[in-house]
Amino acid sequence: MLSPGDTAPDFELQDHTGQTVRLKDFAGRKVLLWFYPKADTPG
Repeated sequence: MLSPGDTAPDFELQDHTGQTVRLKDFAGRKVLLWFYPKADTPG
């Protein structure tokens, strides 16, 4: 389990267009993850 201030482990996921995005691609930048249930999205 992570604690506040811990470095997040590298991971990857797909964005809304289906492209793979990796946390390491944003090194040195602030990142906000917003998980949204597919059932509540259009389409």
